[in-house]
Amino acid sequence: MPPKKRKRKKAKKKSQTPVVPFSSKDIIKTVFVIIILFAVITSAAVLFHILLPTLKEGTPSKPPTAQKTTPKTPKTEKTEAAPASPPIYEIFAPEDKPPVPTPRPRPVTPRPLSRLPKVAIIIDDLGYDSRMLKNFLSLNAPLTLSILPHSPLQGTIARLAPKKGMEIMLHLPMEPVEYPSVNPGPGALLVSMSPDALLQQLESDLNSVAGIKGVNNHMGSRMTTISTQMYQIFTILKKRDLYFVDSRTAKDSLCKPAARLLQLRFAARDIFLDHIIDPNTIRRQLHRLVQIAVEKGEAVGIGHPHEATYQILEEELPTVQTKVTIVPASEIVRPLGDNGQPADMDWRARREKTP
Repeated sequence: MPPKKRKRKKAKKKSQTPVVPFSSKDIIKTVFVIIILFAVITSAAVLFHILLPTLKEGTPSKPPTAQKTTPKTPKTEKTEAAPASPPIYEIFAPEDKPPVPTPRPRPVTPRPLSRLPKVAIIIDDLGYDSRMLKNFLSLNAPLTLSILPHSPLQGTIARLAPKKGMEIMLHLPMEPVEYPSVNPGPGALLVSMSPDALLQQLESDLNSVAGIKGVNNHMGSRMTTISTQMYQIFTILKKRDLYFVDSRTAKDSLCKPAARLLQLRFAARDIFLDHIIDPNTIRRQLHRLVQIAVEKGEAVGIGHPHEATYQILEEELPTVQTKVTIVPASEIVRPLGDNGQPADMDWRARREKTP
């Protein structure tokens, strides 16, 4: 029997992928596809960067608004803010600044009169400095002392001044243009007050000092320019038979027409003696006050409790009193006529009648 032929197992040959070389067309296509993909990715990134802020906020952002720089206004119905230290004495109007020195004119020599011109010297801002109060009370002249309401020494001044032959008045705090950076002190009348609040504060101030004969304004460069509020204030003064002296802290003060309308006894300040705290300036201002009195028949000067003011008054008053008569403010004030002048016969007319 013939032997069986062994079948040779054919080894399975692993299939191998034939390697086909890239042609130049394939390379170009590949490069072109890469460029397109790069362009698409870059465009997507740019769009994402642009839209990202809006996507984060959800709604369009509002443009920033500029901060308003409106000045602070006082709170309504606020009547007082008492300082711990003595208040600022005064804020002087621009016209009260000393002018450039000019040659002094020759003194006017009026013909002899039966009586001397009148001068009222008011000392403002009293009530806090006991030493200066003692100094001014020692002067041998009927000064008018103007007392700040609700001040520590108001009772002492009201008691001692009449014994020295001095008149007292209320130095009524009123809102200045610089408020609230400058505070007029306790008892201030503010523009923001309602009529009821204003009158209530005024009554409180007037009641705080016993024996006053009149009122003048402390600061008040804003308040004295508002006619409606000055009418309210003057109505109360008229009922109490008190006079008013305008310190003239504002160029456009409406105190005079308001006083004329209500026939309130009235006068206005002619000279600030110590708007500059310098002995030579105070002396010069005192001489100007006398000169005005000689020309007009009467004058009102206002000073403050400064050491220099006291020293000059102590030195000069004996000489001043040979030229003018120092009188209380109540002897200068009077109702105004339609022409804005005192309703009674003025001093010049009386002088003409003097033989």
